[in-house]
Amino acid sequence: MKKPLLDVIFASEKIMNTLLLLHDGPKEMEYILRSLKATRQALLPQVRILEDHCLVTGSNDVYGLTHIGKLLVDKMSPLMGTLEVFNEDTDYWGTHNLDFIPPHLFERLRELGKCKEVNLTLTESYQLNQEVVRTTFMSEAFYVITSFFHPDYPAVFTDMVQKDVKLYIITTKNVVDTMRTYHYEVFDRLLNSKSFNLYVYSKEIGIQVVAHNDHYLLLRLLTSEGHIDINHMLCSSPESLVWGKELFQHYLKISQPVTEL
Repeated sequence: MKKPLLDVIFASEKIMNTLLLLHDGPKEMEYILRSLKATRQALLPQVRILEDHCLVTGSNDVYGLTHIGKLLVDKMSPLMGTLEVFNEDTDYWGTHNLDFIPPHLFERLRELGKCKEVNLTLTESYQLNQEVVRTTFMSEAFYVITSFFHPDYPAVFTDMVQKDVKLYIITTKNVVDTMRTYHYEVFDRLLNSKSFNLYVYSKEIGIQVVAHNDHYLLLRLLTSEGHIDINHMLCSSPESLVWGKELFQHYLKISQPVTEL
């Protein structure tokens, strides 16, 4: 009696990885072995199980998904991608507010890929992420959604604009008020630059900072209780950068440009 397909698909890591590897088309066995870093002796029994359950078909040492296999892996692939995001940092994702993410992007969280949790000391918490700052000077543009005013913003933003980095900042009315009250000259000068673009979001954003340049997506989230957390996530896959850009565009559509303080 054959096992249920669900038990077969998730029976082992080798089986799951074999199915995912064949998702984009048939592969020679040698290629499969190299990609999975497996021996023929170890992998062939797994492939035979997939063949017995009509998920994989093989001929002349070339293997591919059957119609049933492709249908199932089409559904399986997004799930595995989402699990990859959460697997190593379940505690972080599970204890932070994700309500700020619109539904169409929440369903695509798998696109963040493997992100790195950056754990800071209390002293380090007052610093901007230096890797993000460094790579911003190597980027064409820097996009920021922020609900708080960092004391380094005036100097760092000025330096970026002087180095011809285009800045796009979405923030809250309270932050704009802080710019106007305590840093009027700096931000008035920045607003007169073609490289500095400031927008105000009229509602609560529900995050500390989400920022991305050409190299990194930074997510500094509030806890589920709405508290500030000094730690943050850093993502760098190409898909994560596209995801971050779409998140920025989502908030940009419902923000108003600030042309003067």
